[in-house]
Amino acid sequence: MTSKLKKLKDLERQLNVIIPLDDYNLKFENKINNIKSKAKLDGFRKGKVPNDVLKQKYGNAVHGDVLNELIQESYPMALTENKLRPASSPKITIENEDPSKPITYSAVFEVFPDIKIKFSRWKNYDKYSIKVNDDDLNQAIDDIKKRYGTWSDKEGVAEDGDQVTIDFKGKIEGEEFEGNSANDFKLILGSKSMIPGFEDSIIGKDISKFEINSTFPDDYFKKDLAGKASTFEINLTKIEKQEPAKLDKDLFEKLDIKTETEDGFKEEINKRMTKEVELQEKDLTKESIYKTLLEMNKFLAPQATINEQADLMRKDALMRMGRSVEEAPDDLFPTSDFIENAEKRVKLDLLFAELVKHYDLKVEKEDLDNLIDEEAKKYKDADQFKGWIESQPQQLDQFRMIALEKLLIEKLEIDLKSKDKVVEFSELANIK
Repeated sequence: MTSKLKKLKDLERQLNVIIPLDDYNLKFENKINNIKSKAKLDGFRKGKVPNDVLKQKYGNAVHGDVLNELIQESYPMALTENKLRPASSPKITIENEDPSKPITYSAVFEVFPDIKIKFSRWKNYDKYSIKVNDDDLNQAIDDIKKRYGTWSDKEGVAEDGDQVTIDFKGKIEGEEFEGNSANDFKLILGSKSMIPGFEDSIIGKDISKFEINSTFPDDYFKKDLAGKASTFEINLTKIEKQEPAKLDKDLFEKLDIKTETEDGFKEEINKRMTKEVELQEKDLTKESIYKTLLEMNKFLAPQATINEQADLMRKDALMRMGRSVEEAPDDLFPTSDFIENAEKRVKLDLLFAELVKHYDLKVEKEDLDNLIDEEAKKYKDADQFKGWIESQPQQLDQFRMIALEKLLIEKLEIDLKSKDKVVEFSELANIK
């Protein structure tokens, strides 16, 4: 076997492979002889059928099998010979299959990029510090009181913050559309969970039937509805006002806070916020490190791998809606919407792998045990949790990857330049 490599566009490569005639003939004759030992044809004894008769009867099928086997065997050898790492399945084109001449075929595929890690002294990553003040603590407590509050019927008109129960049916240009209706639908006004204008049009209405107008956003996830003006028939059947939860023993127990006083409750919430802030600081810093590394290291990612990642992202988005890929229409979270994020994800994965090799990082048993011990502290029965993790290979692999990333970030924080970035706790929701 001989092969010749040709570079195509970007990461596409073409291997042209030539298989010697002797290789084909040897494999073909072996298969014919194997058939001969078993064949039973009228007029011939078992094992005595002439080869020319066998070739006439089975030749085409044997020829196809031989071609397939020769390609299956030679393609990996050609990859190794040319030191290639394929990122996609090959598109095989048989150039010549005439058994009187050498067999030739071409294989077109994408390869993974050759990444040489670069660190720039001109670029800094942001080392985040989140500032928490008393107002943030009070806001967090108010949010808890709302989350655990109770709803009771109210008279009069619906106001911002009220919960309404409605039946609705929507139409666009007089025609109904998928997902246009619901009955006994509970909606908190001001939650912005519906399309623009929907909730605002219910504010000020009492229990009654009425129509409202609303327009789907231009970037709506269902492309056939994006930017369309709609009319909804509304039957408002109930209006409820929320009574915030009281800071008492019942609430403390629901939140698994062992205290009987408001001061003790606030102290515990403050501790939980502090832990959450520490995690967010690390996550934001890590994201900034990865973003900076991508700016330092420019390379192409295989389109086939990007497309696979985009498909996975779409599947995940559909699953969160309770839909499957098979039943979902193409315009519901179209794959094209995920391409940009998928490309970033693929590039980060490739960069991560190269950085691990660059630093020669390995997760030791002690690293893994420490990480699992830290996670186990969050559970009432820490030993039971650890036992379960250690019995689940997939979960262990996930923890191993987390430990590996932790080791990598520690190295990068040393080798990369940083600048401090302080943000207010209240700004976190706006940080992308």
